[in-house]
Amino acid sequence: MEKIISTEKIPIKLWLKNIDAGALSQAFNLANHPKAFHHIALMPDTHVGFGMPIGGVLATKDVIIPNAVGVDIGCGICAVRTNLNEIPFEVLKGIISVVRKLIPVGFKHHKHKQKSELMSDPANYTKDRLPIVEQEYRSALYQIGTLGGGNHFIEIQKGDDGFIWLMVHSGSRNIGYKVANHYNKLAKSLNEKWKSSIPRKWDLAYLPLDDKHGQIYKHEMQFCIDFAFANRKLMMEKIKEAVSNHINDISFGSMLNIAHNYASEEKHFGKQVIIHRKGATKANKQTIGIVPGSQGTKSYIVRGKGNADSFNSCAHGAGRRLGRRQAQRQLDIEQERRLLEDKKIIHSLHSKRDLDEAPSAYKDISLVMKNQEDLVETLTELTPLAVVKG
Repeated sequence: MEKIISTEKIPIKLWLKNIDAGALSQAFNLANHPKAFHHIALMPDTHVGFGMPIGGVLATKDVIIPNAVGVDIGCGICAVRTNLNEIPFEVLKGIISVVRKLIPVGFKHHKHKQKSELMSDPANYTKDRLPIVEQEYRSALYQIGTLGGGNHFIEIQKGDDGFIWLMVHSGSRNIGYKVANHYNKLAKSLNEKWKSSIPRKWDLAYLPLDDKHGQIYKHEMQFCIDFAFANRKLMMEKIKEAVSNHINDISFGSMLNIAHNYASEEKHFGKQVIIHRKGATKANKQTIGIVPGSQGTKSYIVRGKGNADSFNSCAHGAGRRLGRRQAQRQLDIEQERRLLEDKKIIHSLHSKRDLDEAPSAYKDISLVMKNQEDLVETLTELTPLAVVKG
């Protein structure tokens, strides 16, 4: 831990030395939220988000805050180790070409519905209806197994364990976005009706868990978490197919998976609370997690240390250094491409609009990892060989 801020209603514990003013202001709002419990934890990748900083961990008692989960509910990372020790560059290019054909990226969806068995049945979550999930279910059948845009990626990597790894970062696509927005708006409306003391501009309205709206949001959120996992799982199967088409006698290990946008019921500091991890990863003692870098830097397979001060959490990635539009204005496309090509990385920087995902738009992942040595231990370092982004 780098420092503790004790000027607000509850303390703010930070695992970074420098934090942007916007994220710090949001952390102050969290620390003064009437439903916040014990302290606020900010991971080393923290940066400004909507309502709550990304990289933040918030505990509440008896309420859930949709905007402290975020719009990409269940977004996370999965990774698979292969038995390969290397992939020739030309073969790698061929694999990436097939991956792009099998997996829609950006705003693209599948042209045909995927099998409904890949997705959970909404009826399994509660006896009540899940209105937004049911509304979006048919569209989700075309979206499962698609990457999306932004910071989502597919990577083929070389581990310091000597093996080739496959990694996917993606979330719940449009269904998670619709659930998040619906319940954030509903929470704002209800908080105004209840004359809540929380300023609307904080964007941190809550739903009580003893209220039907809070319960239904919790079930819809869980559906989106499960959908996001199923989405990554299907993409990983397609990536394996692409690799197997180019390489004989390949085998794949079991898939690691961990989410970083969700809320869960946990026990901390002697109380049952709702832990909101918005751009933060669970790091219970012995939990295996994944912390990705940018498309030009290393990613890490880690083991949690169960640090109580972080609510058993760690960073979910490098964290943004520049906002998306700021990166597109300030960074030089040729220089950023050269950084990747000098490392012989098959990258996804094709034009200035892609600069929001350039390596220089992100914080130094090695510093992020150093700042969280009390939260996780590194098991494997992964160096990117090829990257697909939306």
